[in-house]
Amino acid sequence: MKKRIIGTGLEVSALGLGCMRMSYGDAPIGTRGDMINVIHAAVDRGVTFFDTAEVYGPWTNEELVGEALEPFKGKVVIATKFGFDLYEDGRTGWKGMNSRPERIRKVAEESLKRLRVEAIDLFYQHRVDPDVPIEDVAGAVKDLIQEGKVKHFGLSEAGVDVIRRAHAVQPVTALQSEYSMWWREPEDEVLPLCEELGIGFVPFSPLGKGFLTGKITPDTKFDPSDVRSRIPRFQGEALKANLELVDVLKGLAEKMGATPAQLALAWLLAQKPWIVPIPGSRAIARLEENVAAAEIEFTPAQKQEIQAILEKVDVIGARYPEDLARNVNR
Repeated sequence: MKKRIIGTGLEVSALGLGCMRMSYGDAPIGTRGDMINVIHAAVDRGVTFFDTAEVYGPWTNEELVGEALEPFKGKVVIATKFGFDLYEDGRTGWKGMNSRPERIRKVAEESLKRLRVEAIDLFYQHRVDPDVPIEDVAGAVKDLIQEGKVKHFGLSEAGVDVIRRAHAVQPVTALQSEYSMWWREPEDEVLPLCEELGIGFVPFSPLGKGFLTGKITPDTKFDPSDVRSRIPRFQGEALKANLELVDVLKGLAEKMGATPAQLALAWLLAQKPWIVPIPGSRAIARLEENVAAAEIEFTPAQKQEIQAILEKVDVIGARYPEDLARNVNR
């Protein structure tokens, strides 16, 4: 697996692994042992960048990742996140935003224990808290970095003003936001700012929450626990219209000897050398498919063909239900 440098000198594999769905979001495939085997398989294939958060579970995902990666301490990079008030009884979901400095410190201390590490490699603010100045957030993480409890600071789904203000207090190593062939909004303002400031960009949902794999059809039914059951662009006529993009990508991928998922991941990697997608996978076969995308290189003609296709695409439906959309770019 090739390596990439993001932000303030953080070296990671060109593709990371998003671990959220191994214990959060919808019913996991397989046992805890199965998920640990997938994480170990990722390490065996050169993946060194793993993404989790305290809210995933809550807590159980960090515990899973910590157990799985303990044998590889010092050889892998683990990113986790703060920013929510959680229910103390372990209920799924959160009570609200909370990025107050004392809360950030508490999350860091507890995440260190669950992840079984001496320092958090990359500590993201999960969502911008409108009630806490971003300067206070960045300052709190700066203190943790100076104490050796955190190595790098990150933001997730933040807007350009917030990014710039945070970066002035504590350099931001990475911004994590949704980005894929199916959601290209970061290209307008966020990616140019990242390039200007030297911030790495970590796309989550790089396969459009599974949409770009080609496995979803108009008849696909999502479990109520699956967030896609509430996302407008996965519903009814919007889904049918959006599948036209996948049909085109399937044909192009076939010509290149790749799968649609590999084409989508390779396209992201080709955008900038400091972009590191984190596709999620709970099956070793899918993991292997995704990892192979890191070896794909496009010719200039192929790049132009893909760009022409994407410029014609008009995606129907919002990417989040209204309640989740309120937490973005504040």
